[in-house]
Amino acid sequence: MQYEKKFAWSWLLRLYHWAMALSVLVLALTGLYISHPVTSSLTGGGHFPMADIRYIHFICAFIFSGAIIARIYLALFGNRQESLCGYVRHLPANIADAWHALRGYLYIEKYRHDGLGHNGLATMAYFLTFIIALSQIISGFYLLFPESAFWQSWGLAIFGPQQTARYVHHLGMWYFAIFTLVHVYITIWNEIKTPDGMLSSMLGGYKFKERKVQG
Repeated sequence: MQYEKKFAWSWLLRLYHWAMALSVLVLALTGLYISHPVTSSLTGGGHFPMADIRYIHFICAFIFSGAIIARIYLALFGNRQESLCGYVRHLPANIADAWHALRGYLYIEKYRHDGLGHNGLATMAYFLTFIIALSQIISGFYLLFPESAFWQSWGLAIFGPQQTARYVHHLGMWYFAIFTLVHVYITIWNEIKTPDGMLSSMLGGYKFKERKVQG
């Protein structure tokens, strides 16, 4: 069986992916510390751990927000695999593909995705993740800028009081933790079950597909 190398992901998509992955990891770790600090006061040497952790959290929050903006751009103007338009045009077929993909990952049936982009299930999961990411951004900046009329108006309209926003923000962190575990499992599953090169495609941008030999 022969395979050919095909370009799948642009450099911006790959940059978005790794910026998202690294920022989520640091945001989760620092967020857990902020919610359950070892100490929130000055240490003996005049050091303020909470201030340092919060600063790192906020820097990563801006990186996370930048990654989401990049993904919005790609959803509108990215290539065929990155754009949302192609998925919407073939919505019924993609919904059916999502069902077969789920059954495949659960070892109920044999499944193989022939397209270059994400399968139907992955696209649905990423769309949900995108919505929750927006919720994390709005709730996070709502909590960060209590003096900002812009963020306070949006925050109050969507979440109500800040304590509710803080609770939703915390739940969102746990969603990303669970999503990451599932994402890693499915990536490894695809690396073992298919020769596509899903993992390496997020580094080099290329996948490997079966060459159609005419004869």
